[in-house]
Amino acid sequence: MIGLPGFFGLGFILQAIAIIHFIRRRPDWYWLWIIILGSGLGAFIYICVEVLPEMGTLARSFQVFPRRSRIRRLEAIILDNPSAGNYEELGDLYLDDGKFARARECYNRAISSRTDSPDPFYRRALCSLKLEDYAAAVSDLQHVVSKDIRYDYDRAAGLLAHSLAHIGQTEAAAAMFERVIQVSTLSETLVNYADFLKSQGKDQEAREWAQRVLSKKRTLPRYLKRRERPWFRKAAALAK
Repeated sequence: MIGLPGFFGLGFILQAIAIIHFIRRRPDWYWLWIIILGSGLGAFIYICVEVLPEMGTLARSFQVFPRRSRIRRLEAIILDNPSAGNYEELGDLYLDDGKFARARECYNRAISSRTDSPDPFYRRALCSLKLEDYAAAVSDLQHVVSKDIRYDYDRAAGLLAHSLAHIGQTEAAAAMFERVIQVSTLSETLVNYADFLKSQGKDQEAREWAQRVLSKKRTLPRYLKRRERPWFRKAAALAK
């Protein structure tokens, strides 16, 4: 059994773990009061509700090792078999690994051999967005939406509007945003639209759209709230 000093020592450790996680993940602020005022018990509750459900995400992060092993194998295979499929798969692996410039180079090779599918164009556009090459993203996303206007649950069209805004094509961006927001509920799209409205001096409209994103927090299941936190933070900043 754990004695009284040991119990308080364990409670302090749990509080430290909970506070570190809170600072990194920034969930709802009431959790900080639960951790501090609830002492070890409050920290234990926080860990059960907020930390443990993320263990699945942590486990998936260990896939980085087999992914990098597969990257090395594909790099060797491509020397003898530089097929579009091999380059596309290698691009996908680099994209997942956060190596966006290398991923885009692979998609360039895949697209030069096969252009019948919008998938490599879309993923190349994602790389370009990460590299802040919005002009290149526009070209690829226009190709994607010409094939399927609702590609990736309307995310492609939303990203096209966002990219058009970044290269100064405000009228085209506005028209595309107006089309997308009629059918899309993606937080990313709505936050980007609010940011676009703010850039056009339409602060009140921007706040209203940002508030729509924040209002989703009341009905989303907890695991989705965790995934949407970056967009909630951006929406909260715009709502101010």
